[in-house]
Amino acid sequence: MDYFDLHLTREEQLSVSALGLAHLGDGVYELMVRSWLIANGYSKKNNLHRETVSRVRAPYQAAALKRIESLLEKDELAVVHRGRNAHVGNIPKNASRGEYAHATALEALFGYLYLNGRRERLNELFDAIMEGDSDAT
Repeated sequence: MDYFDLHLTREEQLSVSALGLAHLGDGVYELMVRSWLIANGYSKKNNLHRETVSRVRAPYQAAALKRIESLLEKDELAVVHRGRNAHVGNIPKNASRGEYAHATALEALFGYLYLNGRRERLNELFDAIMEGDSDAT
């Protein structure tokens, strides 16, 4: 099995919970952030970890979702809604409940797109997110 190019049947995809999508999407999103940092010259700085963490924290992800929400298609909005309404456990102290819900929604969206092999769409939405990055070089 190629875990970088995972293919599930439609039935298998539908059986993945919103939190399952968010769990997968968290990894996809973080890998994209790390790749973006390297591609934008951050590898020459000493604080790659800090730069990564600042962009994968719930407040940043919540703001990122707001930047792309108007670009989302009907099926993507449905996934965002599922992710936002997922019952999560502990909320990190650096985020409000609302921020965490929106961050979970963004991660669920990225997990959904990844499972559907929609890499071009992932890149399109990620680029739109990073256009709004105040630290972009």
